[in-house]
Amino acid sequence: KMAIIMKDMMNGNPRLKDLGFGEEAHGRNAIAGGFQGQRNWTDFMPNGDFLEALLNSSFDWTGIRQPFIVATENDSLNGATMLLMHLLTGTAQMFSDVRTFWSPEAVKRVTGYDLQGNAAGGIIHLINSGASALDASGRQRKNGEPAMKPYWEITPEEAKACLDATRWCPAEVEYFRGGGFSSQFTTLGGRPFTMARLNLVKGLGPVLQIAEGWTVDLPEAVNRTLQERTSPGWPTTWFAPRLTGSGPFRDVYGVMNAWGANHGAISYGHIGRDLIALAAILRIPVDMHNVPEEKVFRPAVWARFGALDPQGADYRACAAYGPLYG
Repeated sequence: KMAIIMKDMMNGNPRLKDLGFGEEAHGRNAIAGGFQGQRNWTDFMPNGDFLEALLNSSFDWTGIRQPFIVATENDSLNGATMLLMHLLTGTAQMFSDVRTFWSPEAVKRVTGYDLQGNAAGGIIHLINSGASALDASGRQRKNGEPAMKPYWEITPEEAKACLDATRWCPAEVEYFRGGGFSSQFTTLGGRPFTMARLNLVKGLGPVLQIAEGWTVDLPEAVNRTLQERTSPGWPTTWFAPRLTGSGPFRDVYGVMNAWGANHGAISYGHIGRDLIALAAILRIPVDMHNVPEEKVFRPAVWARFGALDPQGADYRACAAYGPLYG
C-alpha cells in the first residue's frame, strides 16, 4: 500500500479523480523522492523498505518500467546523486550505507579466509535496509555476464530472476519497532560499479566524490559470517575500490574514511569520467576520484586555472563561473 501511495504521489493517478481527489490525481510530477521514516513513522508504523526497494527497481506489479529515484531517510543529497547517475545510464541505482571496512587481517581472523584479487586490500560492506534496487542483485545479463541494464533492455525473465534472488526479511526491531519487511540479496561479484555522493559544504556549496571499483564474491560461509556481524536481513554488496596509492585511494580504509557521509549512491559500470564531465558543466567541484587521468574530460578553459594542479583548478573554475543553475 505504501509503494502504491508513493508512486501515485510522484506520478499521479487518474483513478484518484474518480474517487474525488482531483488535485491529488495530478501527482507532483516528481523526478525524485525520499521517505523519512526513522523514527517518527517507524516507531509505530511499518518501515518504507518495501516501497523503496521496489520503486527504485526497474519493474513492479505493472511490469518493466523506468526506475523511480527514492532516497532512504529522505537523504536528498544521495537522492540527487542517484538521479544524476540514472540520467547518465538509464539504469536503476543502488542506495547503500557505507557501513563497514573489512581489512584482510580482520576477514582472516574472523573466517580464516584470505581475500584475493580485487579484494586483496580489503572490502567495504555496502548495505541498506531499503533502497537498493533489486536490479543490483546482478541477475540481469549483458554479453553473457551479470549486469544492471537500462530498463528498456531488461527482459521479463531477468526481472523474475532478480525477484527470485531476493528474500523479504522481517524488519529489525532495533531500527523499526513498527515492523515491516526488508529486502535481502547478495550482489554477484566481479562487476564494475561506481560509488558517488554529493555533499553540501557551508561556504562552498555542493561537492562531488567518486570511487570506481568492483563488486566481490565471497565463499558463502564467509559471506554469511560477515553479514551476521551487522544486519543479515538487508541487501549486501561487497565493494573493492580501485586503489591509486595516493590520497584517499592509498588504501581501502582511506576511501571509507574520506567519504562525506554514511550513505553512497552506486551505479553499474565505471562512469566516473561521465560524472566528472557533468560536474564541470554544473560547476560542482570533485574533491576525490580514482578515474585515470587520461579519461578525465573538463572544459579546456579549466587548464587556465592551473594546468599543473587539475583538482585545484576545478575548484577555482567552478567558483569563478558559478552554478549553471542557481
